[in-house]
Amino acid sequence: MYLELLAALEHSWVGHAARHSAWTFTIANLLHVLGSAFVVGGIAVFDFKVLAEHGRNAWQVGRYALPIAASGIALQIPTGLILLAAEARALGVNPAFYVKLSFIALGLLNVILFHMRLGGSLRKDKLPPDARAYAVVSLVAWIITLLAGRMIAYL
Repeated sequence: MYLELLAALEHSWVGHAARHSAWTFTIANLLHVLGSAFVVGGIAVFDFKVLAEHGRNAWQVGRYALPIAASGIALQIPTGLILLAAEARALGVNPAFYVKLSFIALGLLNVILFHMRLGGSLRKDKLPPDARAYAVVSLVAWIITLLAGRMIAYL
């Protein structure tokens, strides 16, 4: 079923536009990279604040950084589908693509768990010590996501 979905995406109007319009692919690629910068940049700033200062006043950084990261994800989902649609059957079975999706899932799950477990603490002056573990997982997940995304072109 997965391979059939990839084939349908590749043969859709989105796949056709991604393959036959230099502007569609180029703009999608640019916005996808910009989305990556927003996601990783926003999350990394917050995570480094949590790690460097044990979560002291993390909310001050988070109130700016986390919406930037969220807007990056909002950019990446549609642009990622456009980029995938260009060669969905080949890209969708690439081992680096599987790694990328796995670490995106880990990163998003980590965000959800962080907010479920520690979200109420965000407005306090200091986060609990276990916030640091979430920050480490976050940094690792999003950096590996970037690395895997770049590796797709080479595998």
